[in-house]
Amino acid sequence: MAQELAYVLITPYSLHKSRTGGILARLISRTSLELAAARMFAPSPQLVEEYARIVISANDPQDRRIQDLIRQYITTNFSPDPRTQRRRRVMMLLFRGEDAVRKVRSVVGHVSPDRRGGETIRDTYGDLIMDADGQVRYFEPAVLAAPTPDEAETKLKLWARFSGTDGGLLENVIEYQPGEVPERTLVLIKPDNFRFPTGRPGNVIDFFSRAGLFIVAIKVHRMGVADAMEFYGPVREILRTKLTEVVGAKAKAILEKELEVKVPAAEEKALGQMLGPLSGDQQFENIVKFMSGCAPSDCAPATRNEPGSEKCIALVYEGHEAVRKIRDVLGPTDPLKAPPGSIRREFGSTIMVNAAHASDSPENAKREMGIVRIGQENLLGKVVREFYGKS
Repeated sequence: MAQELAYVLITPYSLHKSRTGGILARLISRTSLELAAARMFAPSPQLVEEYARIVISANDPQDRRIQDLIRQYITTNFSPDPRTQRRRRVMMLLFRGEDAVRKVRSVVGHVSPDRRGGETIRDTYGDLIMDADGQVRYFEPAVLAAPTPDEAETKLKLWARFSGTDGGLLENVIEYQPGEVPERTLVLIKPDNFRFPTGRPGNVIDFFSRAGLFIVAIKVHRMGVADAMEFYGPVREILRTKLTEVVGAKAKAILEKELEVKVPAAEEKALGQMLGPLSGDQQFENIVKFMSGCAPSDCAPATRNEPGSEKCIALVYEGHEAVRKIRDVLGPTDPLKAPPGSIRREFGSTIMVNAAHASDSPENAKREMGIVRIGQENLLGKVVREFYGKS
């Protein structure tokens, strides 16, 4: 069966209610499709108008009345806020694989006033409330998805056309109270969450939602060796010096056991000073390999700038005291020392395989965002154009 692209648009209301993680967890775990790209949008009036115009489809199994509701919903809720003129946030998730459109649509579900369970995303997060006369009182579809591959192609080409001007690292989309100072921080959902199709990436994002912050950028990222070396560069020297005492003590224990000789304190210190930097360099190699799929010593210099084989999700969170709030939810580097209810305690296993990374200062967040190119690289537009051609 041929490969297809399928998309899911998470509505402004679902984003506002921090339902992103739950939605993503269901889509990945229940479709087993590849998450090929993701991008935040702040739709312009032109994009909203064009999308609303083509959303009606004769191939959509939902009746025309529901389709009209969706078109009205897009016009009203995707447009800039009439009170502040701020554009609203919309997230697009792009999936690739065999029979992708049908698989995504089956997890998304249909809109119905007779919802009886929570099987689909719309069962759980969507609402259609009608009065006794059959008039709609409240409608929230939670997510939007195309009904057929042809419809997916038409709508994806539209969104890809606007992905440069209306998408990326969003600006001025959040309203703050007096005294609140907005701050941004970078989060990486690490490769250990993508070993096989699982809800873990979405579950980790769901934990981060407790911080009460706002996602203003998202990117599916494959970190190259050069980028990983630059990203974790500040850690390298720390590892070279931090491990001196630990390595010296381990070397002493091994020598005393294997050679049955007593190692004095001065020699133990000398062993640490000699072997500590070597151990630190090896730990750095392991980190780079974990994040990119290849250790620097095994990677030819000419290929270090190529995308790596490991996948992660990069997100930018914005809000008052964003750095501190995210790191509080994340927990300390060592999962064994992380408090119950923190991400690293729940999802981490070792100091390196610890579920997620978060910037430790606004300055580092800016540096790391530049390395990941979360505001510059338009992967979603690239994937759509390459898949369908430039027509």
